[in-house]
Amino acid sequence: MAKLWFKFQRYFRRKPVRFFTFLVLYLTAGSLVFLHSGFVGQPAVSQNQANPAAGAPAEGAELPFLGDLNLGRAFRDTGETSSIARRYGPWFKGKDGNERAKLGDYGGAWSRALKGRVIREKEEERAKYIGCYLDDTQSRALRGVSFLDYKKMTIFRCQDNCAERGYLYAGLEFGAECYCGHKIQATNVSEAECDMDCKGERGSVCGGANRLSVYRLQLAQESARRYGSAVFRGCFRRPDNLSLALPVTAAMPNMSVDKCVDLCTEKEYPLAALAGTACHCGFPTTRFPLHEREDEQLCAQKCSAEEFESCGTPSYFIVYQTQVQDNRCMDRRFLPAKSKQLIALASFPGAGNTWARHLIELATGFYTGSYYFDGSLYNKGFKGERDHWRSGRTICIKTHESGQKEIEAFDAAILLIRNPYKALMAEFNRKYGGHIGFAAHAHWKGKEWPEFVRNYAPWWATHTLDWLKFGKKVLVVHFEDLKQDLFVQLGRMVGLLGVAVREDRLLCVESQKDGNFKRSGLRKLEYDPYTADMQKTISAYIKTVDAALKGRNLTGVPDDYYPR
Repeated sequence: MAKLWFKFQRYFRRKPVRFFTFLVLYLTAGSLVFLHSGFVGQPAVSQNQANPAAGAPAEGAELPFLGDLNLGRAFRDTGETSSIARRYGPWFKGKDGNERAKLGDYGGAWSRALKGRVIREKEEERAKYIGCYLDDTQSRALRGVSFLDYKKMTIFRCQDNCAERGYLYAGLEFGAECYCGHKIQATNVSEAECDMDCKGERGSVCGGANRLSVYRLQLAQESARRYGSAVFRGCFRRPDNLSLALPVTAAMPNMSVDKCVDLCTEKEYPLAALAGTACHCGFPTTRFPLHEREDEQLCAQKCSAEEFESCGTPSYFIVYQTQVQDNRCMDRRFLPAKSKQLIALASFPGAGNTWARHLIELATGFYTGSYYFDGSLYNKGFKGERDHWRSGRTICIKTHESGQKEIEAFDAAILLIRNPYKALMAEFNRKYGGHIGFAAHAHWKGKEWPEFVRNYAPWWATHTLDWLKFGKKVLVVHFEDLKQDLFVQLGRMVGLLGVAVREDRLLCVESQKDGNFKRSGLRKLEYDPYTADMQKTISAYIKTVDAALKGRNLTGVPDDYYPR
């Protein structure tokens, strides 16, 4: 057998053309067998089914394959429907709670093309196109959550995201923007004005310039409509001028958290304030900024319709944040005139630079730029990513550089510093898992992690030291302070940028501070990845940076940087 295999190899090695000819014949034969099995495996057609006039099929009899008619309705139920339900979520169910998509058992008899066709037809059932609508950055037509993707946006992806969060409408704009909402607050326009292809689905229309292609999601029953998890904000004292601070009020004798949150969501307000038997809705404003939380015991009055929830009192309100997006800070554009100075947003990798860019763009209304080009960031809405960093069209420029020449190219800088232990882990996750992913366990346990710490830990220290030494005008912001006191720290950052920002806009940023690229906390490892030697080395770097900051009459590093 071995000799035969050796002769076979030598035969094709001498004559490559024979090998490729053999390969083509093999693939062709396989394709013919596959197509043949598709015809052989089709259900048999009974005499009654072949001739409809002869009578209806008996109950329980299998239906024939009828091309485009009723495709997929006769397939047998299998476990595959459960995966479809998981993909489409609870909104993809019928009135009886069963899955609407019954794709059945294709086995080996049905081609993949047929299977894909069934899925596409079922996808179309879940939403109804209702028209092209005007949209305005100052007053959105759909005021729920939104997300952008300038590379992979499709109609289904937008509908799926909105339906998963319980919204009734999904709208697509500019070929790459998706907006969700419970009602449409805009006028209908000509279909011709929605003329842009979806970025991830050529041939499908995803709105136009300030125009939304709107779909109504087909929720089979009212109980399938849900508003997602409202975020608890705390207990707050009744504002002085209630009617101005919270403009919508409704009496609710049978008060519950869900009822108040649902009311404010339908009224398109991001805040729901429970005050005993009254529900108030509004926005975070200077009249009700949500900065001075009270002891929750002051709000501890049981809801009349809920046994274990507090509904506040007439003097102290329990406040929840709904899923309605606060659009007062969503408009962004390039600078109207070329900037006369270049301001860096400088940080060590993993220190939260992308999150800080998100906050700055919301606070100022202007795009941020970058010393680099990251296509994934551009696709997620950071439009300044493609501009040359010296274009002067962006409010500040992201950079991780730390050399003298690179630093002196900027007129001023916001220097973002983060705990090196957290920053190193965040950058390691980004390097091996993407912007919001995580490194695999094998990377932490392998040689990659020790080598990474050995190379990057010194850079964490030299990055800060270089900017303090060579920077012309440097504002130091600690990542930990920005998280804990965003309103004040973001105000400092915007002040350096020379932009006058309304306090209401900063409050808007505060209520939706998480962006597409803010990692939801480092994944907890079962062990501490830092060895004793690593900790000793990093602690020395922390002390060096702390001394350098204090030497410039600045606040030293936060206490939680060390000891570990």
